[in-house]
Amino acid sequence: MSMTEPGSLDDEELLNRAHQLRLLALRGHSEARGSAHLHEVEVRRRFGSATTLSAPLEPAPARRRPFWRFW
Repeated sequence: MSMTEPGSLDDEELLNRAHQLRLLALRGHSEARGSAHLHEVEVRRRFGSATTLSAPLEPAPARRRPFWRFW
């Protein structure tokens, strides 16, 4: 991911990059945490605090496998 200043991105690219960086930060990438925060700040500045397009903050739950296997 190229590091462009969040203020120079258009709205759609800013929202997409903020979402992707948030997911990386949630998966433990320490380098993504600071960038995700900067992008989220810019999202809140542009759209207000009520919007990140309803993106979930938690990763999707893993599918549970049955305790038995198909043959």
